[in-house]
Amino acid sequence: MRKNQVFWGSLFLLTVGLNLAARLVPGFAEWYAGHIYPLIVGSFARFCSLVPFSVAEILLYALLLSFLAGLLLILVRRLSVRRAVPVLAKTVIALCLMFTLNCGINYHRQTFSERAGFELQESSVEELRALCEKLAEELNEAAGAIHVDAEGHMMLEENVEAEAAEAMQAAAEEYPELAGYYPKAKKVLGSWLLSYQQLQGIYSPFTLEANYNGDMPAQDIPSAICHELSHLKGFMREDEANFIAYLACRASDSAAFRYSGAMLAWIYSGNALYEQDPQSFREVRSELCEQAVRDLEDHNAYWNSYEGTAAEVADKINDTYLRANAQDDGTRSYGRMVDLLLAWNRERGAENGTD
Repeated sequence: MRKNQVFWGSLFLLTVGLNLAARLVPGFAEWYAGHIYPLIVGSFARFCSLVPFSVAEILLYALLLSFLAGLLLILVRRLSVRRAVPVLAKTVIALCLMFTLNCGINYHRQTFSERAGFELQESSVEELRALCEKLAEELNEAAGAIHVDAEGHMMLEENVEAEAAEAMQAAAEEYPELAGYYPKAKKVLGSWLLSYQQLQGIYSPFTLEANYNGDMPAQDIPSAICHELSHLKGFMREDEANFIAYLACRASDSAAFRYSGAMLAWIYSGNALYEQDPQSFREVRSELCEQAVRDLEDHNAYWNSYEGTAAEVADKINDTYLRANAQDDGTRSYGRMVDLLLAWNRERGAENGTD
């Protein structure tokens, strides 16, 4: 009995120690992200990838059923609560340690923008408009090469999960920080649950899986998968995951991926431009082709249909989670993707001599 207590007590102390080291010891999180975390991804993520469905989703359902079964036993058979507490405590310790090893430490590593050398700075409305015009051109160009259904909406290739991994590898040719193994993303069986939470995907730190919402419009799926895959490289910030998704989609040979990435970037940048200069936004938006306008309207209609209490609660939970993991801006950090896009566009301009 005592050996059991010592074992679980040691795991608890290890979890606390790793979190303190990540927050307080300079360079520890970066060292861990570069030397230890890739080994975990290369082994455990490969193992989970052998299963075609989301292991995390099935484990979540099993955990909920186990909790309900335990609660029922306590109420019906008057099972002692004292017997249930140690089991619950051990489960919490194990989950906290897995979260720390597969996710928590990475929140304190260098950001992707720092490693890639992007300099974030204040930008003018003119720069923002120029970015939106560039994204509109990318969106229109890719729109002419995508496949559409009978109603004119974008269609995906059957191998979208494999294509996403290839897109990430393609981006790694320019950004070595993204190099390494990528498992295939998995469509969540209960995708409707994600839709009610306004979630396009979710990274599971317990199974190292990139899960995505298969019910959302097709144009959202490629960029959403690349977003979740970026977390598997240890880049946990949501704004950077969106930015990485754009870079990966842009580097893909697939027109559908380039279209999805450009649309993601256009939505964020266009919203920012509308807040600063509505007239400029309307002028740039008028340059979008009919296909892009149709799919943007489809995107808005789908997500607007799921607005409600569930989405508000999920947003508050996500905001608290982000703040607890050193993203002080909470869900507002998503908007900082525009600063990354502007920095990237500025760097491109300098390389082409147009700055």
